[in-house]
Formats: sequence, C-alpha cells, structure tokens
Amino acid sequence: MTTLLLTHPDCLLHDTGFGHPERADRLRAIESALEGERFHYLMRETAPLADLAVIERLHPKAYVEMIRAAIPKRDHNWLDPDTVVSPGSWDAALRATGAAIYAVDQVMAGAANNAFCAVRPPGHHAEPSRAMGFCLFNTVAVATLHARAVHGASRVAVVDVDVHHGNGTQEAFWSDKDLFYGSTHQMPLFPGTGALDETGAGNIFNVPLKAGDDGEDFREAFATRILPALDDFAPDFLLVSAGFDAHIKDPLAQLRLVEADFAWVTEKLLGVAAKHTGGKLVSTLEGGYDLDALASSTAVHVETLMGS
Repeated sequence: MTTLLLTHPDCLLHDTGFGHPERADRLRAIESALEGERFHYLMRETAPLADLAVIERLHPKAYVEMIRAAIPKRDHNWLDPDTVVSPGSWDAALRATGAAIYAVDQVMAGAANNAFCAVRPPGHHAEPSRAMGFCLFNTVAVATLHARAVHGASRVAVVDVDVHHGNGTQEAFWSDKDLFYGSTHQMPLFPGTGALDETGAGNIFNVPLKAGDDGEDFREAFATRILPALDDFAPDFLLVSAGFDAHIKDPLAQLRLVEADFAWVTEKLLGVAAKHTGGKLVSTLEGGYDLDALASSTAVHVETLMGS
C-alpha cells in the first residue's frame, strides 16, 4: 500500500510568537520522527498552494479577504486571544489547505491509497466565517467539499480524534445529511461544544470524554458509537482530523491516551475505509502540543497507514 506524505517549509513560517503552544517546532518534531528507516517507502511531496475558489466553497469570499487583510507586514496580529497571524501565515494556511485538497485528488486518482498531511496551522476550529482556536481555514471541511464537487463523492465522513471538539467542522456539516462528523473529545474543555445531544441532521455523532479518561474509555466510545454510526453511514470517502493532544503527556488537556490508542483507532478507520471507500482515506494534522508525544503518536499513525 502507498501512503502519501504532504508538507511544506512554508508551514514553518506561521510564527505564533514566544510561548504559544501551536508552534513551528511541532512540525520539526514530526519531520524528525518520520525520517526513520521504517518510513523509507513513504511517497513524499510538497504541498501546493490552495486555490482560493476551492476554499470559498466553505468560507465566504469576504471572510477569506478579511484573513488576508489581517496578515501583518511584520510582527504579529491577534485575531482572538488564541489565534495569531504573522507575515508567513497566509502562505502557511494556503499550503495546509492545499495539502488536503491535493491529497484528496491523489487518493481519488489512485496515485496513493491514503495520505497524511503534516501541516499547520490546524483547521477544525475555524467556522465558515470565524477564525478561532489557532485555526484560520477549516482544512478538512474544505477538502470534504472538494471531494464532493470535483470527485463526485456523495457521502463524505470526517472523524475527529483531537482532544478538542471540532466546532468548525460540526458547524459546516450541521444541516447536511450527506456529510458525517464524528468526534471524541474531552468535555468540558475549549471550545465548549460537542455535547451528546448535538446531532445536526442526524449526521453528527459526538462522544464527550471526561478528564482522566484513558485508552479503554476512548476505545469504548469509538467501538460503541462512532464506528457503528460510521459503518451505517457508509461513506464514499473518509477524512481524519488527526489531533494527538489526547495523549497523556499533552499540556492542554487531561485525557490519558498513549501511542497504542492512536494506532488502534487508525486501524479501525482503515477498516471502515476498506469496507466502504475502497481504502481511500486522507488524514490531516490538528493538535498535539507535547513535542515528544506528538512525534511518537504521529509516527505510529503514519506507520499504521503505511501498513494498510
């Protein structure tokens, strides 16, 4: 099986300033982890810039132009208390979104079986008209709409394993019964959404976990709610919001997952893809803020993709 890895040096130029948890060293840690011999057979490509027209399937043109206008000539500009942009942020965001779009194209064309996008800034908190939670454009939601518009995928699913609920993706999918969003996440925690009774058009499946829950709780949540619902939905294409901040070492949350849990959920999602999508799956990086835990968790995720 062929796994495509997409990244770009521009993603390092999104400078969030001293002490910000979503920092360029996250990508450097991942790049180092994926240099090992067991990743020799990864197909590696650089991420293209996204076409603005593709982004505007989700984000209104006025919002996209607002983000571009907010990019400073120097130093930083804060869009909210968590979300900061620098002179390099525009190209970084276009590369991050472009990676997921291109990954969909390549997997749909059969050039790769699956793909992982090692990019930043993350995306799943970005609502159609609002940047928040470190996110500017909702990478995975843009890629979902691209899969539908260009490749005819009529039923597309996103599964989100980040410790924070993907409020932006949920909002984008809320009233569309042909788009599936499933998420496990800690609650209460930023952004405050993701309750069990938030179900959209019957297409939203949230399983909140509580502080201190471990891999056993996580696996039970997936096995009893997310995976059966995903199987019933029978997607044509599957995307993953791959956040690794549910790891026990992560400083921004209190779940207690370890690398084996991320390998397990990757295997389960690959199984759904094998059954319903012909194995087609695209994963894109979201959170993960302890560098060692992020690197090792990403490594097992990618290694599991490669072994599918």
